[in-house]
Amino acid sequence: MNPANLQLEGLIMAVASLNRLLVEKGLLTPDEIDTALRSAEARITSDERFNDAEIKLTNRDAMCFPIRVLVLANGEQDCAAGFAALARQVGISKQPFNDQR
Repeated sequence: MNPANLQLEGLIMAVASLNRLLVEKGLLTPDEIDTALRSAEARITSDERFNDAEIKLTNRDAMCFPIRVLVLANGEQDCAAGFAALARQVGISKQPFNDQR
C-alpha cells in the first residue's frame, strides 16, 4: 500500500477523533459538524474545474472520499468501526453525481 494512503488514513481518523471531542466538550453538535462537512463536499462538487474537464470526475470522487468518511464517523458513537469499515460503507453508499449517470 502507498505510504501516503496510510498517512491519509491516520489523518482522517485523527480528525474524526477531534470532531468527537468537540462534541463531547459541547463546542459543536454532531449536526454542526455534519453541516460543515457537507458544505465542504458541496464546494468540491460545484467546483468549476470539473465543468471545464480540468480535473476528472474520478478525482472529484477522490477529493470527496475523506469528507464522506468523516460524515460517517460523525454518526458513529466512537468511530469503533475503524477506517476500513467506514471506507467500505462510503463505497457502498456512494451515489453517482448527476453528471455520472
